[in-house]
Order: sequence, then C-alpha cells, then structure tokens
Amino acid sequence: MSKAKKGTRDKASPAGEEKKSLREQVGALKNLPRFFRLIWKTSPTLTVINLLLRLVKAALPISVLYIGKLIIDEVIRLIDVAGEQSLTYLWTLVALELGLAILSDIINRGITLVDSLLGDLFSNQTSVALIEHAAKLDLAQFEDATFYDKLERARRQTVSRVVLMSQVLSQGQDIVTIAFLAAGLIAFNPWLILILLIAVIPSFLGETHFNERSYSLSRSWTPERRELDYLRYIGASDETAKEIKTFNLSGFLSSRFKELSDKYYLLNKSITMKRAFWGSALSALGTLAYYGAYVFILTQTVAGIITVGSLTFLAGSFSSMRGLLQGIMTRFSQIAESALYLQDLFDFLALQPQITPPKNPLPLPRPIQEGFTFENVGFKYHNSERWAVRHLSFHLRAGEKLALVGENGAGKTTLVKLLARLYEPNEGRILLDGKDLREYDLNDLRHQVGIIFQDYVRFQMTASDNIAIGQISNIRDKERIEGSAQKSLADLVIQRLPDKYEQVLGKRFNNGVELSGGEWQKVALARAYMRDAQLLILDEPTSALDARAEHEVFQRFSELIEGRTAVLISHRFSTVRMADRILFLEQGQLKELGSHEELLAKNGKYAELFQLQAKGYL
Repeated sequence: MSKAKKGTRDKASPAGEEKKSLREQVGALKNLPRFFRLIWKTSPTLTVINLLLRLVKAALPISVLYIGKLIIDEVIRLIDVAGEQSLTYLWTLVALELGLAILSDIINRGITLVDSLLGDLFSNQTSVALIEHAAKLDLAQFEDATFYDKLERARRQTVSRVVLMSQVLSQGQDIVTIAFLAAGLIAFNPWLILILLIAVIPSFLGETHFNERSYSLSRSWTPERRELDYLRYIGASDETAKEIKTFNLSGFLSSRFKELSDKYYLLNKSITMKRAFWGSALSALGTLAYYGAYVFILTQTVAGIITVGSLTFLAGSFSSMRGLLQGIMTRFSQIAESALYLQDLFDFLALQPQITPPKNPLPLPRPIQEGFTFENVGFKYHNSERWAVRHLSFHLRAGEKLALVGENGAGKTTLVKLLARLYEPNEGRILLDGKDLREYDLNDLRHQVGIIFQDYVRFQMTASDNIAIGQISNIRDKERIEGSAQKSLADLVIQRLPDKYEQVLGKRFNNGVELSGGEWQKVALARAYMRDAQLLILDEPTSALDARAEHEVFQRFSELIEGRTAVLISHRFSTVRMADRILFLEQGQLKELGSHEELLAKNGKYAELFQLQAKGYL
C-alpha cells in the first residue's frame, strides 16, 4: 500500500498518545472568533436571526417559572379566602403561561430551522474553500503521507464542525438564562449558588479529562482511520472487484480491516468504560448536592419564611440552573474539543505552496521562440535520498517533437512534471526563451501546457464533460468538444453510446456506461486537443492500445499539432521513432540524445533496446 494511502504512525502511539491539557483546550477557544467570522460571512442575515431567536429563548425559562409561582400563590390565596372570588387574574396568568409555552415551541423550531440552513451553507462554503485551497498546493505536497493526514482531518471538519456553531450559540443562550435565574436565587439565599457549583464542577472536570483522552486517541489514529477507509473502499468497489475475486483478496482485506478496527475499538472501549464509571459517580455527587439544596428550600417553606409559590420558583430555578450549568460545563469540554479539531481545518488552510508566481511575473511568450533549456537540473522527492533526475542538461527547441525513452523509474514522468512546473528543481534551472521558468506567470504557463498522464482520471461524468476537462472554460463549447473527440477518434466511441455526448461514463451512477481501457484513453486524449496549448505532453496515455493503434494515434497527433512543441513518452520504439529527437534517460541522467537514425548509428543503449524490442515482433 502506498504511503499516500497508508501513512506512518508515531511508534509511541497509541500507548503514548498525545494528550491535550485543560489549558490547551481553553487555548483552542481562540479558534472560535475566526470560526464565527466564517459563519457570518456565510450568511449575515441567518446569523442575526439565529442570535435574536436565542436571546428571546434565553429569557423564557425565568418568565415561565415566575408566572408559575404567581399561579400557585393565587390558587392558594383563592383557597384561603372565603366567599366567591374573581378568577380573571388566575386565567390571565394561565393564558400568559400558555402563550409562553407556544412561543417557546415556535422559537425552538425556528432555531432548529436556522441552524440547519446556516449549517448546510457553512458546510458547503467550507468544502468549496477546501477544494479551492487544495488546488493551490503543490503536487509534491499531495505525495507526502503527513500532508494526507492533515487533508483527511481537514475534510472531516467541513461537516462535523457544523454542530460546533449550535453548541457555542446554545452556550451563550444558556449563560443568559442562568444570569436571569441566578438573580432570583441570590435574592433568596446566595449560598444556593455555592451548592450549585459543588454539584456541577466535579462532573465538568471528569468530562474534560475524558475528552482529552478521546481527542488524543482520535488524532493519533488518523493514518489508521485513513487505511480503514481505504480498505472499506477497495473491499467493495467496482474498480477493484475483478482483482478481489481473481486473487481471492476478500479474506485478506477483511482480516486486515478487522485487526485494525478491533484494535481501535479496544482502546476506545477502555476510555468509554472509564468515562461511564466516573461520570456516574460524579453525577451522583451532583445529585446529592441538589437534593441538599432542595431540603433547605423545603424547610424554609414549612417554617413559613417563603410561600409555596416561591418554593416552586426556587426549586425550579435551582433545578434548571443545575441542568443548565451541567450542560454548559459538559458543552464547554465538547466545544473545546471541537475547537481543537477545528484547528486541523485552519492548519490545512494555512498551508502554502512552495511553487508560487513571482511578484512581477513575465507574460509567457506567444509564440515560444527558442524553447525550453534544462541547465544541470536535479530533483528528488520528499523524504527520498535518491535523485529522480540529476545533472540534466538539454534544449527542447520550439516546435520540436521530443520523445523520452528509458526504463521504468528512469525519471521520464518527473522530467515532464518539471517542464510543466508541477515540481521545482532542487538543483539547476529551467529556461524558457532564455529566462528562468520561475519568472513567468504560473497560471499562464500551465494554461499553455497540455498534459495527459498515463494514470489519467476516469471522471464519472458525461462524455462531454470528460473531454471539456482539458479546457474547462470551454465546457459549453459543444463544437470544440466534438472537434476534439474527432481528433482523438473518441467520437467513434461516443457515437455508439445511448446518450452520445450526454452519456455518463463509468458505473458509479445510475445509467452509467463503462468503457474499455482503449476507449477511455481516446476520451482522455481528446482533452489534450481541447487545450490550445503551445506545449503538449503525452505521458504514455496510450499504453492500453496495441502497437498498431498507438502508432496511428501518435501519427495523427503529430499531424494535428504541426508547429507546436510536443513531448512524447512511450515504451514502443516504433512510436518514438516518429519524434524529431529522442532523449534516452537512465537512472535519472541523460544517456543519449538524437534522432532515431543518429541513435541507431551510435550503437549505444538505445540501439540495444530497439533491437531487443524489434526481435519480439519477428
């Protein structure tokens, strides 16, 4: 399994999992202002409505409790007073309480509605921001396992952190409610507030501790969770079904999944069971404190110091405050934990590409006059000691067709990625018309380079969209799309499809049609023709075609791009001989360079391999 999929864990985890202290959790709250700025940016109107609804909701509990007190006191007064009494005041109070109950229900539904709408918008906007930011980062970053861990954690925040908004707003709402209730308790007896704190603080500390443990476990297991997701995907996917059945891999994959998932389950089970035990014990302590306060209020009522209505008001206030405070304390831990996870999103968005345009970029020459020059270029991948290419010097002339030849791992794909500035050389430099490639506008450069890789993506989209991807700004230009398909011979494939250019390709969605490898490659090649680029690169995109079909494709390609610069990579010498010159790479270094005839005359490594391949056709 590749490192991009699997990742590498710290040997110390999970036993030595990273812990987050209360101080660190409190420190994570600094993420909340930025978080709410994003929410405000998502929809100022919905944000204001949400705040107003919650403010009204916060004042309702004290109002309901106080009216309940007045109702009870009025009922007792009516019982104690002899004779016929007017019930107008009593029914007015009951009507008020009914109105508040209805209002409370309406506001609750309004808050739920606004939370849902705002949460969906925020999730969508954050996902868009994630996609756009990922597009700005370097290709080399995507080939690093540590980067993938960050990306995976950031992806989870686009949806899972939406609940954080409701939690923080509910926290503020409950604090306002407590302020109203506390005023009533303090007026009666300030000691009740102290008892209240004794009832909730132990439970809060317990929840905080176990939230730290849960966060540490979850974070330290990010690579394993990515592997579990990967195993779950390849174990039940149309793309891997053939290999799974042919090689009987289901047992291997399910065993590997079970091994990892059971290991995580046991670690999480340990934390969960301890949390349940200590949570119950500390909650019981809080309940005892609550009933101690309740007994105190009852004795005051029996002694005639307060009315029965006041008893219900104070008992209700104390009970509500206890529940609210417990909720606030527990929610604080959840908010702090969520804020820690939120940092993952901000950390990812803070990543910056290493390949950036200069402050005053040069426009790309149109047309290119001299071409590209490699001057002692060297490049090696992140965390690799081996140079992918080294001491590479050659000149790619404007309008020239250059073929790259070499064994697997010789550096051919690395070379074309350097040419398209998807990678930055570690040594040397690349010139375009005599100026360093880094001096040109990056977007302009990539716009003028059309490149189709061997591992091109089979987008599960319509045939039209699959082709338009080559120049997405022309997605509505049906004439250009169909013209590109004709050039790559993909039109012959598409005309046989039920819905022609509107046919969805691939089996992921309903009514999708799967193509053969060769048919997919013709669709992918059409993307190259979509782009009116000055430099076209084909990195073995025709490997699924037979020798004759590949030769025809390249012959057609050579004719259609007359006058433009092109780089071709192929293992078939019958194809590369059509190029103006051939560059032979060996272990990342230039071994031979010249036309097919010149290299044969040199009788070197190219000639040796050409003769070996030619014998295979005898």
